[in-house]
Amino acid sequence: MKVYLDNAATTMTDPGVAKAMQPYLTQEFGNASSLHQFGREASGALDQARVAIAKKINAEPEEIIFTSGGTESDNLAIRGVAYANKNKGNHIITSTIEHPAVLNTCKQLEKEGFKISYLKVDKRGFIDFEQLKKEITDKTILVSIIHANNEIGTIQEIETIANICKEKKIVFHSDAVQSFTKVHIDVKKTKIDLISFSAHKIHGPNGIGALYLRKGTKIKKQLEGGSQEFNLRAGTEYVAGAVGFAKAVELVEDKHYSYVKQLRDQLIKGLEEIPNCQLNGPRGDSRVCNNANIIFNFIEGEAMLLRLDMKGIAVSTGSACSQRDLKPSHVLTAIGLKAAVAHGSIRFTLSRFNTTEEIDYTIKTVKEVVKALREISPLRRGYNG
Repeated sequence: MKVYLDNAATTMTDPGVAKAMQPYLTQEFGNASSLHQFGREASGALDQARVAIAKKINAEPEEIIFTSGGTESDNLAIRGVAYANKNKGNHIITSTIEHPAVLNTCKQLEKEGFKISYLKVDKRGFIDFEQLKKEITDKTILVSIIHANNEIGTIQEIETIANICKEKKIVFHSDAVQSFTKVHIDVKKTKIDLISFSAHKIHGPNGIGALYLRKGTKIKKQLEGGSQEFNLRAGTEYVAGAVGFAKAVELVEDKHYSYVKQLRDQLIKGLEEIPNCQLNGPRGDSRVCNNANIIFNFIEGEAMLLRLDMKGIAVSTGSACSQRDLKPSHVLTAIGLKAAVAHGSIRFTLSRFNTTEEIDYTIKTVKEVVKALREISPLRRGYNG
């Protein structure tokens, strides 16, 4: 049996998405900026895609900026706000468990003279609202906090964060790449100024994402070129990708959330029967519905990943953006785990295309692999389980 449980890294493209994209790859392939019929058809499709994505978060279509993905959206949001507001201040607040697209962008801005404050998190991965309030100064121009963490699944209370920022008249950005369509977002209710999205995390195509930009939010474009995307993101639009992104959003149903959550809980319950393992992050509704990050003591996560791969099961030892780095996960160390323990973590991330039979097979196989690895592990030191 082949089981794909690395859906936080990327997802299979829904067949319905591929079908929707096909005409814009081979027939209606015009440049959306062109004035002829081919261009007008492409432009119309782009507009419809923008409407569909805006509707999902209760935004206006003109508040949706198409990008190449979550990384570019994060960069455009953070750099764009930073450079557009340099006359007001140079202080940015983020957290220690952000995606590298946010953390590395902030580190680069530090080299350029910006001041960055990194909020600590508790053992479940939540920031402290009181610390956030204390870090705010009259030079603070931006707060960027991830909505659902890509490694441990923690869902931050972004409505509370947004209210704190609004009271202080500070721009608030959230990376919602992992939470989009899995957690309800209403930008009319929750006063977030910028939100990053990515299609390939929700069964859409690679290479397309979006940034929600609330009307009136000052931002400086980061790519020079044409006037596409309301003169905020230069470059010929990926029309087929935008159509696919919109179709992926339209295909999401409420029942998918409860189904995936049921699979997640089935997986966690089964794996927690293994002695000396622990779930990282919160439980229940405070955790994104498709994430289970578990540490198996006395073994290396990389060894387990390879053994599971041989059995047809695809998982991750952490974020797919950093798992080739031998350093322990910055997220796991931020929640208080020692490096040696963090190296034993495995991230299982599910989708609506997984089945209960796959979860049963995974539980059975993980139990076998853990037992086999612990028997030969130099880390066990007398462990008999």
